[in-house]
Amino acid sequence: MLKFTSDQMSTLFSAISAMKTLYVPVEKGGEVTFGVWSETEKVRLDALKTVKSAKDLFFPQAETMMGFKMEGKNIEIQVPEEKMDEFVVFGVRACDAKSFEVLDNVFLAEPVDTYYALRRKSGIVICAACTRPEESCFCNVFGIDATAPAGDIVTWTVDGTLYWEAKTEKGEAFTAQLSEYLAEATAEEEAAVAAQNEAVKAIIAKLPYANLKVDGFTGDRMMEYFNSPKWAELYQACLGCGTCTFVCPTCQCYDIRDYDTGHGIQRYRCWDSCMYSEFTKMAGGQPRLTQLERFRQRFMHKLLYYPMNNNGLFSCVGCGRCVNKCPISMNIAKVIKALGDE
Repeated sequence: MLKFTSDQMSTLFSAISAMKTLYVPVEKGGEVTFGVWSETEKVRLDALKTVKSAKDLFFPQAETMMGFKMEGKNIEIQVPEEKMDEFVVFGVRACDAKSFEVLDNVFLAEPVDTYYALRRKSGIVICAACTRPEESCFCNVFGIDATAPAGDIVTWTVDGTLYWEAKTEKGEAFTAQLSEYLAEATAEEEAAVAAQNEAVKAIIAKLPYANLKVDGFTGDRMMEYFNSPKWAELYQACLGCGTCTFVCPTCQCYDIRDYDTGHGIQRYRCWDSCMYSEFTKMAGGQPRLTQLERFRQRFMHKLLYYPMNNNGLFSCVGCGRCVNKCPISMNIAKVIKALGDE
């Protein structure tokens, strides 16, 4: 384990920024989100969760896929460059790091989504272990260790000192570039990190949602859950606003549209939500006509459909953003508890 030799994080950020574009949690308009680091930004490393996850850097809320320019009968297809400068995202929590595994299974399976693949190849993920979990957190329910995120590099902060450990080849190569700012941690310092991690785990074990049970959500019970009468109660308050899907680090639904710029056609994709009445609407109509069906689809996918097709991996990482942001306080934790009672 290594440690950062200065108590000024701006020194480290400046060194990283000199080599690659650096994204860190910054406060804007009262919310904390990932933004490009600069000395003038208000960096919030103390914030447990950004309002949107780091997913936005690999699967942007909107991105251009290609363009078309027409002159007479001639059509010129303009495709974005298939290369990108490396970038670093610092401060990714364990829940969000786990979400990349969920997204990888979707976008890197054949046929590979080249837009997402390029960003994953170009991005270096530096994680930050949690020190102050919130009441809305329940990552442990899905087997995620908040003190040991799965990134290229993992960092821990104990008594103002930043500790650093590379976990992948990409992380080791980047660590070597910062060697002048890092030194070996002593055995006592490593013990202090371990002690803090145990203290954090003890806090997590006492959180309100820590004892949720998901082991009953298995493929052989799919139709039992699908036909549960409890959906009729659970969906009633849902506004269909889509807030839960837009703050979720694992949601991957999107729409593709063409826009006439006046100088050609721009084809872009943007996030969409299965909670919207217009979602996947086709010439023949909408496959899920009621809010109950749309509500059920979202949670069945998270807890059953996705795990059934991905070796039991749930499409929820227990980050708690939907708990914090849902305007009517209906979230996946309540759904798990309600259906789990069966």
